[in-house]
Amino acid sequence: MRNAIRAVAVGASLMAAGLLAPQAVAQDAPNANQRITGTSVLLSEKGAKDPQTRAIARADPAAVRATATLCGSGYQLEYAERLPDSRRYGTLFTYEKFGSVGGVCVLFDNNTSSKKHMKLKLCPNKTGAKCKVDEGYFSQYAGPVRYESENGNYVECSMVTALMWDSSGKAIIDRVTSATLCD
Repeated sequence: MRNAIRAVAVGASLMAAGLLAPQAVAQDAPNANQRITGTSVLLSEKGAKDPQTRAIARADPAAVRATATLCGSGYQLEYAERLPDSRRYGTLFTYEKFGSVGGVCVLFDNNTSSKKHMKLKLCPNKTGAKCKVDEGYFSQYAGPVRYESENGNYVECSMVTALMWDSSGKAIIDRVTSATLCD
């Protein structure tokens, strides 16, 4: 009898843990339309799933707020990346807009203490489409560069190029990546 009571108690404990654990995990899981603390900026579905993007947004909400404002209404943070690595000479921010007019907006934040020659290029995912470019000497950021289209055609998997040169003309950042997180 004693063994039967123990077995029932263990079974009940396991069942209770199984029922409660998914709720705890769900509360900690990032979700789309999650507002970045200290801003009115939302994470896109893919941005919410990307730990690097969430960490950068959490570490520098002022930069997220400023870059989102430059993109305009309706854009959600899709992706953020420190460039070229943890030295962080720059940060690439990409935003995506969903709806009847979809869009992608990119900005390249200059995180150095001086003006740098920078180039930001956005190319839609469409054969023969013209790329949009912002190039010059910037102390704060290059961009915003946007591509919008009806129903968001050609926005997914648009390619972005972020370049930064030092005073001798040597590339210190040369990054080509998808502007949106492609599956």
